[in-house]
Amino acid sequence: MKSPLLLILVFSALSQSAAAAPNIVFIFTDDQAPFAVNAAGDERFITPHIDRIFHEGAHLQNSFVTTPVCSPSRVGLIASRYGTEVGITDWINPRAEAKLGLKTDLVTWPQLLAKAGYRTGLFGKWHLGTEDRFHPTKFGYQKFLGIRTGGCPPKDPVIELLNGETKKVEGFTCDIFTDHALEFIRESGKKPFALSLHFRAPHAAWLPVRDEDWEPFKNLDPEIPNPDFPNLDTELIKRRTREYLASVKSVDRNVGRVLDLLEELNLSDETIVIFTSDHGYNLGEHGVWYKGNAIRALTKNPPQRWKKIPAGRRPNLWDTSLRVPTAVKWPGVIKPRTKITQTVSNLDWYPTLLAMAGVELPTDVTIRGRDATPLLRGESVSWDNSLYAEYSMHHGATTHMRGYRTPQWKLMRDFASEGRAEFYNLTKDPAEMNNLIDSKDPLHIRIRRRFDKLILERMAQINDPQFPASR
Repeated sequence: MKSPLLLILVFSALSQSAAAAPNIVFIFTDDQAPFAVNAAGDERFITPHIDRIFHEGAHLQNSFVTTPVCSPSRVGLIASRYGTEVGITDWINPRAEAKLGLKTDLVTWPQLLAKAGYRTGLFGKWHLGTEDRFHPTKFGYQKFLGIRTGGCPPKDPVIELLNGETKKVEGFTCDIFTDHALEFIRESGKKPFALSLHFRAPHAAWLPVRDEDWEPFKNLDPEIPNPDFPNLDTELIKRRTREYLASVKSVDRNVGRVLDLLEELNLSDETIVIFTSDHGYNLGEHGVWYKGNAIRALTKNPPQRWKKIPAGRRPNLWDTSLRVPTAVKWPGVIKPRTKITQTVSNLDWYPTLLAMAGVELPTDVTIRGRDATPLLRGESVSWDNSLYAEYSMHHGATTHMRGYRTPQWKLMRDFASEGRAEFYNLTKDPAEMNNLIDSKDPLHIRIRRRFDKLILERMAQINDPQFPASR
């Protein structure tokens, strides 16, 4: 019979091993408005399962992305680099940009987790290149099922299966991706796993969804954020809002399936669950729809002001486009209902996930993010709450927007349209409705000059091709 001391030592070693290699479930939605979760602040959304992650873990209230559109944001997630650094600055058009994709020499966090012994899988949207050299399995995912492109219908999608075959699969897309993610969890056994579940919802088109997801909203007269906005197409906004709400509900139902399986398999206590999105979304705010490449939702558009931007488009770096609803459930580490107010970004997931897994970052790998685990652990640390953002849009309009944000102020300069700039006092004007770019207030002038300097410094640091030659 083993001695009690030996049993204690063995149990302690096993516990430390499990703690060093927790399972990771990374749930990533597409086009999720910053408050499009009930627990994040909008009661229109019926999201009891996503709410569990917020309530049982930490709500990161100031979580942002550095580019408010799909592909470059995903560069930030997978490689902790800015899109301009790798030549991906807008969503990748699979027809017009078939040769474009993630640089194959980049080292990603799934590669490092796989090397450390994790079983890795991606189920859902990739959108970082369609050619085989850009395939998710080239970047550390041992299993992939989903779409390499940016979109597919919400029902009966054509997807790539685990065996590499591409075919039409009957069913609702959210359910299909989740079905295979659940199977991946079941097959993992005792080996730690890192699962990426990348929903294409609530990206348009939103319908059809399952009847149970549509039922709460089909007759709803939804509130809209700014009904008095000049020339707002109110009926359009309400119809789209109903459909968007139902799409979010379909995501929530499937998040519940994941959480339920973790409990069924007694994995909840050893699994980190993360919920976030690739960027924010506008649901009528500022009179627009969509994200950083917003389209006006008006009955009459204002006159075209900028030669490179059609009257019906409204490219932006607003918080509604950059902020994302984010929560982390880390059993035994994060206290339930924790609120984290520091500014974090999608660049931070890379070092944070490695730290959670106990995997060291190689010294020869360049990343731009920071390890946020001290914040998650509730430690008192010095933290820079500024955010640098960029968006060189070339689909539908041409911009080279660069921005710098602190909790109090935000400046955006568009290097593609001289004179196009925005400056906001976020303390007094969190909705970013009052552009102070022409203000003669000495304080405003000082802050704009300082932010201009900081923008140029960051552009130089990352070798931004739009860095002014005169500098």
